[in-house]
Amino acid sequence: MSIRVLVNGAKGRMGQQVAQSVEREEGLELVGRTDLGDDLPGAIADNAAQVVIDFTHPDSAFANARHIVTAGVHPVIGTTGFKEEEIAQLQAMCREKKLGGLIAPNFAIGAVLMMRFSAEAAKYLPHVEIIELHHDGKAEAPSGTAIKTAQMIAAVRPTAPPAKVKETELAPGARGSKGYSVPIHSVRLPGHVAHQETILGGPGESLRLRHDTINRECFIPGVMLAVKKVVQLEELYYGLEHLL
Repeated sequence: MSIRVLVNGAKGRMGQQVAQSVEREEGLELVGRTDLGDDLPGAIADNAAQVVIDFTHPDSAFANARHIVTAGVHPVIGTTGFKEEEIAQLQAMCREKKLGGLIAPNFAIGAVLMMRFSAEAAKYLPHVEIIELHHDGKAEAPSGTAIKTAQMIAAVRPTAPPAKVKETELAPGARGSKGYSVPIHSVRLPGHVAHQETILGGPGESLRLRHDTINRECFIPGVMLAVKKVVQLEELYYGLEHLL
């Protein structure tokens, strides 16, 4: 029996590629495509979807996720921009319904490894900064991948090392985002897809862990894996590493 899949955000570049991949993937059946302005709850019901893949916009991500979970359908969400309290609320909803799902800042296997290795390295080289680079059409900053990396580092390095000198920013933000345990520097330029470098420094040495997305094809294996696994789960996970 094939898993019935609806793709939300199907008119976007990532949504189009995901929809085409679902059509080709053995064991999956594409039953619907929706986008901004469409009736998502109605489409879920009309097409008897079992899984909804969401690649839309940060402004609508939380509302979309609530619609999906309320309908009792498994969410696989690649849209970023969720607040921690929103993720916690969605996890509580899924736990109550015993509904499996996934919110993933990044579906590329290499990016997941880069995040994991960054957290491991930070145990030994606690001085860390993150540079993330994306195309100029990305709406939010920092990226979800950078935020997730900072959270993973914070989990193993609860206290950031003190600054060597008292810093003065001649331009606000020059030292990166201060909202996370690790400074995050965001670049938005044409010619990029999605890239991140975690830079760790120690006395007399530095370590750089970098992941480059050459094209969006790298996200597809992770998305297909998630769709097949969430139907077997009973809770919502944040991060693809939980399903690997």
